[in-house]
Amino acid sequence: MIKFFRNIRKKSLTKNKISKYLIYAIGEIVLVVIGILIALQISTWNIEYKRDTQEYKILIEMHKNLKTDSIEWPVI
Repeated sequence: MIKFFRNIRKKSLTKNKISKYLIYAIGEIVLVVIGILIALQISTWNIEYKRDTQEYKILIEMHKNLKTDSIEWPVI
């Protein structure tokens, strides 16, 4: 795939088609930016998933503690 793009770039430069090369370069930059944004979004999702998982574990532990406390301490 890289070879394919390299060939397009070389052909554009040798034929003096600067405008075509600039369009190609801008397209390549846009693809890189989109890739970076996707990676950042996946990272954010992963962080939120870990936080939600930890919160769920804490809530389960609190629920267990409340159950045992209510059994051990009779209400008068």
